[in-house]
Amino acid sequence: MSYSRTPLTATQLTLSVLMPVYNERDTVDAIVKAVHAAPIAPIRIELIAVDDGSTDGTRDALQTLHAAGKIHKLHLHPVNRGKGAAIKQAMGMSTGDIVIVQDADMEYTPDDWPILLAPIVDGRADACFGSRFLGGPHRVLFFWHSVGNSVLTTFSNMMTNLNLTDMETCYKAIRGEIARKIQPDLRSDRFGFEPEITARLSRARARIFEVPISYSGRTYAEGKKISWRDGLAAVWHILKYNLLG
Repeated sequence: MSYSRTPLTATQLTLSVLMPVYNERDTVDAIVKAVHAAPIAPIRIELIAVDDGSTDGTRDALQTLHAAGKIHKLHLHPVNRGKGAAIKQAMGMSTGDIVIVQDADMEYTPDDWPILLAPIVDGRADACFGSRFLGGPHRVLFFWHSVGNSVLTTFSNMMTNLNLTDMETCYKAIRGEIARKIQPDLRSDRFGFEPEITARLSRARARIFEVPISYSGRTYAEGKKISWRDGLAAVWHILKYNLLG
């Protein structure tokens, strides 16, 4: 990995937005609209959605948006395989100079993309993580979730020798050629994607930046899906992908 400054030309850039979707019928229209309204001109957007076996009408909504040209590429998993599997599928379909993961649940806003993309566009970074713990506005929710996130991030940092504040963040922007080089090696089908991609970027000696973002977290009644079981599984994923590859 080169450590020299490698700027990109914004007028010639395409951003591939990787959107894993599972049972988000109430928010999918709004998030697709927000993606297209993101303040990143003149950067072009390639929106790639993967429906992960939705059963609530989300799939029909995605197909309607795809037919209308609002989603540029759409893949339909016949059964639910997990967030990591959906992101890997979308990453392999991407062609953009930069890729970014965008959940469909409205917890993260594309309004934060300019600050996320800036270190990559100006050539300082190969990847940029959006941290929910660096001072950006956020909805006040679960204390133990924040404690768990801190523990997992610290453990991941011990394995990777990075100093991230939010390893579990959804917002990870990565240079497209690096993401597609890593993509065939991705193994985690569920929420283990976050520690796995972090470990693989560290192993590739990627230049990683971290910037503050806003966060509008959901309660479980509002549709939040990650649970304490995924947190426990993340410990194994951190060990697995840092020690076993």
